[in-house]
Amino acid sequence: MTHKYSSLFKWVNVVTDYLLLNVTFYAVTEQSIIWMNVYDYKLIMLVLNLAWFFCSDIFEIYNNILTRDAVSTMISNTATLALFAILGLTFYFIQPELFVSTGYIVNLFFLFAAFLLTWKVAFLFLRRSKRKFWISRHKVAIVGATPAGIDLYNFIAANPQLGYDAEGIFDDNPAPETAGTYKYLGKVENCISYASTNNIQEVYCALRNKKGSKIGNLRKLADKHLIRFRLVPYVKGPFDKEDLVEFNANKPLMISRQEPLEDKINELKKRVFDIVFSSVVIVFLLSWLIPLIAIIIKLDSKGPVFFKQLRSGKNNKPFYCYKFRSMAPNADSDRVQASKDDMRITRVGRILRKTSLDELPQFFNVLMGDMSVVGPRPHMLKHTEDYSELINNFMVRHFITPGITGWAQVNGYRGETKETESMLKRVQADIWYLEHWTLFLDLKIVFLTIWRVMQNDEKAY
Repeated sequence: MTHKYSSLFKWVNVVTDYLLLNVTFYAVTEQSIIWMNVYDYKLIMLVLNLAWFFCSDIFEIYNNILTRDAVSTMISNTATLALFAILGLTFYFIQPELFVSTGYIVNLFFLFAAFLLTWKVAFLFLRRSKRKFWISRHKVAIVGATPAGIDLYNFIAANPQLGYDAEGIFDDNPAPETAGTYKYLGKVENCISYASTNNIQEVYCALRNKKGSKIGNLRKLADKHLIRFRLVPYVKGPFDKEDLVEFNANKPLMISRQEPLEDKINELKKRVFDIVFSSVVIVFLLSWLIPLIAIIIKLDSKGPVFFKQLRSGKNNKPFYCYKFRSMAPNADSDRVQASKDDMRITRVGRILRKTSLDELPQFFNVLMGDMSVVGPRPHMLKHTEDYSELINNFMVRHFITPGITGWAQVNGYRGETKETESMLKRVQADIWYLEHWTLFLDLKIVFLTIWRVMQNDEKAY
């Protein structure tokens, strides 16, 4: 489902953004043309354009221009500007021979940010007022009250911003239990005539595979009446209704889930984010916080400052996960979870765990590549072994790198898991993250994590 204006306004935004960047560069440079030589001018201009290309691609600010909500649009653009500024300043400091001043760099970034955000706000207001024109409504009908057909009907109804209106479903023998969940329009044979007389531009066919001849006839009839005919795959067997179709050498294959991080570009984006984020935390926070916490831990109880434990990593490969020690040394640390009022937790440890400060050394794990800033929380090896026997898809969460925080944690599924049901919900959240990963989602989880820590999470103990 695409919109005829999507590509147009994507390129309107691309061209306008680059125009603003280069006009800003020219405007600021005009004041400094006396001292900037031609080589400096061209090199800085090239670097700025390449940096914007890289940053805008990471945060995907040109995707879904017409349907992306306004808040998400502004957050992604602000994040892009922040990363753009970081890359620009980094280049400035590693190239001191360039004859430019700090004031020039600051003026350039602030002026560009002001221009860009003003333009984005103006575009969002324009989009809201013209949305009915830009996103024209399309009537569609669905053939087949199968699970796939009903799911498609509900999806269209729940997402009006896509510009589609599902008129209803045609089926020869609709199941009684599905009555009332959709608008029933009649027999399959009446579909094309109904569509033709009711200005329906597209028909989505979700009939089962065994109705091949009927599907073929519908397609021919739709072509004759200039109605676009779409086929919704339906597979009966070990697959479920959310399975997807993927093409390999032009052959359709059913896949059980979409995994965005299987794409090497996405994997690289996530790794770059992890390296930049963990480096900033280590340099500006842990460089002075580690010595301070180390002294407090040593004064409070005997034992090492750091606690390391083998945990399950990506592809179930074990790695040593680092934390500030929050318990007295004990023989049960590798098999028994911490619980509320756990006698093993020290006085300082209770504060560290409540504020999640005990997790900070894991940024070194992130820098080394064993962990990510965001991902499923890694479990001790015994728990991985135990829960893999109790929960069918438990091991799926190990397809990606574990994280310091994750979608499960910001949704309240953290801490001790006394019941299998608690772990099941955590696993479901982790798998949802695996299937829906975006860099913007990672940023959202980071912000939500900080918010939950500030709200004094009751499950942190």
